[in-house]
Amino acid sequence: MTDNILVIGIAGGSGSGKTTLMKNLTKGFGDQITVLSHDNYYRAHDDLPFEQRSKLNYDHPDSFETDLMIEHLKELKAGRPIECPVYDYTIHNRTEETVTIVPKSVIIVEGILIFENKALCDLMDIKVFVDTDADVRLIRRIKRDVAKRGRSLESVLTQYLTTVKPMHEQFVEPSKKNADLVVLEGGKNLVALEMIMSQIRHHIDHNDQTPTLIDDADIT
Repeated sequence: MTDNILVIGIAGGSGSGKTTLMKNLTKGFGDQITVLSHDNYYRAHDDLPFEQRSKLNYDHPDSFETDLMIEHLKELKAGRPIECPVYDYTIHNRTEETVTIVPKSVIIVEGILIFENKALCDLMDIKVFVDTDADVRLIRRIKRDVAKRGRSLESVLTQYLTTVKPMHEQFVEPSKKNADLVVLEGGKNLVALEMIMSQIRHHIDHNDQTPTLIDDADIT
C-alpha cells in the first residue's frame, strides 16, 4: 500500500450533517480529495419489484455490500482506480452504471454504518463521528427525502419509525465508540472542521505528489 494516502472516515446517523462536513472538506482541498460513499454499496435487488424494494430495511449492516467496498478501498490505497457502483434512491436500487474513482492524497469514506465494520475501520487513519440531536436529524431527513429523493412525508416517517430509528439505536450509535473524534452538529462545527482541515493540510504538505496509478500489466 502507498504511504501517501490518508483515509478519513465520516460516520453518523442519517441527517446528522456528514455530507455538509464532507462537502466543506472537499471544497477546501478540491481535487486532492476523493470520496467513497457507503450508500453506493447498497445491495442490488433486481429480482424484486419496486413495491417490495421500498419496504426493505436499508439501515441494517446486511443491506450493504461492505465486502466490495473494503476491496475497493484497498485497491485505492494501493494506487489503483476502481469502478464504484451507483445507487438510485428514487428506485431503491443500483443502476447499471459505475463511476471510475481514482486514488487521491486523501480519501473520505462516509456512511451511517462504516464504523460498525471492523475490517473497514482498520483501513481508516482518522475516524470522525458526527453527533446530532435526533429531532434535528429527522427534520433534515424529511426535507432531503421529500425534496431530492421523491418520497412522500408519510413514507419517510414510516421508514424512520420502523427501521431508521431502531437501527440507529442498535448499530449506528454504538459504533460511535470506534471514532477518534466526535463532532457535534457536523459541518457547522467550525472548530472541528478546522481541526480536520489542519490534519489534511499537514498530510498534503508532507505528501505533495499525486499517488502513482498502478497498471495491472505492471504487476508480475
